[in-house]
Amino acid sequence: MMNVANKVILITGASSGIGEATARVLAKNGAIVMLGARRTERLEAIVSNIKDSGGQAAYRQLDVTNAQQMKEFVSFAKHNFGRIDVMFNNAGIMPLSPMRALKTDEWNNIVDINIKGVLNGIAAVLPIMEQQGSGHIINTASTGAQAIAPLCTVYCASKYAVRAISEGLRQETDKLRVTVLSPGVTTTELGHDITDETAAGLLMQFRDTSLNVEAVANAVLYAISQPDNVDVNELVIRTVASHGHSF
Repeated sequence: MMNVANKVILITGASSGIGEATARVLAKNGAIVMLGARRTERLEAIVSNIKDSGGQAAYRQLDVTNAQQMKEFVSFAKHNFGRIDVMFNNAGIMPLSPMRALKTDEWNNIVDINIKGVLNGIAAVLPIMEQQGSGHIINTASTGAQAIAPLCTVYCASKYAVRAISEGLRQETDKLRVTVLSPGVTTTELGHDITDETAAGLLMQFRDTSLNVEAVANAVLYAISQPDNVDVNELVIRTVASHGHSF
């Protein structure tokens, strides 16, 4: 598609799910993709496969909660590819539970990864993009940023924050494009770390009508491929069959 070829696109949470699928779709359309995640063995395999298919890709280990690692991830991309066109802050976790369970360690992890991880990504690329005079920041929120469901309270709060951060950033700049991506329940590893049985059952129920990762990846491709003066601010994506619930 137009306006994607040779763009340098950084993706966090790229070792599986939406991040991996997006890396493959963008590389297939001519983008240069830089993948970051904690599981380097997965990243190495994905990058190798992309290269074998004729694409351009690189990777670096990344814990999005570590601001210094994020800076090094971005610097590595800038040094190797000369610029940064898109930052896709995609990493996130979803350990759902009722508030009364008081899983405060899980609450803190949600805040650290889903909110602070996005802020770390923005902080690392914003000076570079402003110096370039252009750039595109895409943040993964959720339909949980549109509505709250029981057992999802802290997760939804984190995604409301991502939506607010994205909209605030958009209003503060006339140089950068900012997109908040809000997919409904998607078939990924997200939620594998749920320790509450009731919440795990709820997620299984939601996944009866879940999106596949390629649908979300194609939405990212759509946002990036618009003309440079067109900013797709928000994309909410659900399956047709999900009409009976907010997610």
